[in-house]
Amino acid sequence: MKPLSIIICILAIAWLFLAPDVCRAEQPPSPYMTVNEFLDLHPEQMRVMDEFQQLVAAPGTAIHHSVQQQPVKIAFVYPGLQVSDYWMRSLKSFRNRMDEVGIKYQLSEYFSKPVVDTRLQQMQLKEALKSDPDYLVFTLDAMQHRHLLSRLITKGRPKIILQNITTPLRMWEGKQPFLYVGFDHIIGSRILADYFLSKTHNGQYGLLFFGPGYVSDMRGKTFARFMEQGQGPSLAAAYFTDGNQEKARKATLAILEEHDIAFLYACSTSVALGAIDALRETGKTDQVMINGWGGGSAELEAILAGELDVTVMRMNDDNGVAMAEAIRLDAEGKPELVPTIYSGDFVLVEKGISPLDIEQLKARAFRYSGR
Repeated sequence: MKPLSIIICILAIAWLFLAPDVCRAEQPPSPYMTVNEFLDLHPEQMRVMDEFQQLVAAPGTAIHHSVQQQPVKIAFVYPGLQVSDYWMRSLKSFRNRMDEVGIKYQLSEYFSKPVVDTRLQQMQLKEALKSDPDYLVFTLDAMQHRHLLSRLITKGRPKIILQNITTPLRMWEGKQPFLYVGFDHIIGSRILADYFLSKTHNGQYGLLFFGPGYVSDMRGKTFARFMEQGQGPSLAAAYFTDGNQEKARKATLAILEEHDIAFLYACSTSVALGAIDALRETGKTDQVMINGWGGGSAELEAILAGELDVTVMRMNDDNGVAMAEAIRLDAEGKPELVPTIYSGDFVLVEKGISPLDIEQLKARAFRYSGR
């Protein structure tokens, strides 16, 4: 293993086990609340969430034209330049639901790469705010973003929709964003942990993080905690990959060179595909299991090809629909019907599934973006 690889591996493992939600020693509470923690504080949200879930699942109904005097202005600042099609499908499903219900809107779109484009994202945020949008759709992975968002939340304009995060921040308790929307990373990680615990009872595994930040916290650290609690295989090595396929390939090669592992846990689509490249290169595709995360088109192709063992497939378009319905309710003067959190459903998809079953899942998950 090269010296730089050793340093990255040591840093990743140290970051993992010194984290508040993994370390056994008493630590400050996580800055995030789980969905259950939030509901304990706000039990009235349970009914709002259930009714909103039904609204999202149902076909769209037309908004009364007298409700809107002028189009709403919406800015999307998206880390959509990545292998996963989650972000682009979410945007397309949002557009299609908005059109279906007849909401008049003006949309500004800004795209970047995840993890590495933090400075660009900050510049895009400032540019998006120049047009004084009614709604800002963003995500929250880097610490730098919190300060700007805190000012906007306090100001009250634009209304903030945070996508791909379903764990409210404690620091914003009392004045949360308009909507947290996505698919709960903790639930998805629990499903994958249960899968690997059922398939492997001892040995070791490798962990391929995204980059330091929210996604790795919620998917990687949470998974490691579940594996430890379930007394499953022990962690052999962990690497940061910045969500980069080539970095994931190299990290996997380093792990395979030093350790005999039962499986690799990947925190994103691009990371999983990089690991698959390394397994194919070393001839270990059938010896080391690997998961996907999200169940987008690239992962489903890998499942059918027999190169990906399992994934948690998001019913992707529901979060685009949820954003559209939240804006619709707000336009109708019913913001109290918009929950603070919307978390969509997962389906576990394993290698060996039939092409017909895949198509049925795609018809459900991509009901708007597949048009």
